[in-house]
Amino acid sequence: MTKNQRLVYIALLASQAVIISLLERAIPFPFAIAPGAKLGLANIMTIMALYTLSTKDTLKVIAIRLLLATLLGGTISSFMYSTSGAIVSFFGMWTVKKLGPKRVSLIGVSTTGAILHNVGQLAIASWIAQTWTVLLYLPVLSFVGILSGIAIGIVANYLLIHVEKLHYYKDLRELEK
Repeated sequence: MTKNQRLVYIALLASQAVIISLLERAIPFPFAIAPGAKLGLANIMTIMALYTLSTKDTLKVIAIRLLLATLLGGTISSFMYSTSGAIVSFFGMWTVKKLGPKRVSLIGVSTTGAILHNVGQLAIASWIAQTWTVLLYLPVLSFVGILSGIAIGIVANYLLIHVEKLHYYKDLRELEK
């Protein structure tokens, strides 16, 4: 696969993540017990990138998604929360994925990312509020994160199985070698 094909694939994942993110903003809060909680559907594309692209290219997908989603309907504060959550989540998922599929499944990687996304966001919230009491919300968000992480992981696992069947995916793996 050529460099241009890889760039197109990165752009496709990022654009799909932006669209999903914008659609998710239109959904009213689905969790009555956790105000402000979101499903994190755009993370499906992050997981796809994590499993089909290099680390550097996955970070590109995340950066493009964060920037475009903010420009198309976010605020500076939403950018700060999203970025902190995405960074902590990515490095957690990347680390857990390195343990290997025999130890942790894609669903486990997704769930790790969901929980750590909440940790990153609450860390920024506590910094802005100048109090650590914001972190008392972490158990509630972690419960929601576990549920959504499992759901996102199931969807991403399904997509990855079908993407692996494509000749295009095999070309991506050859380029990385």
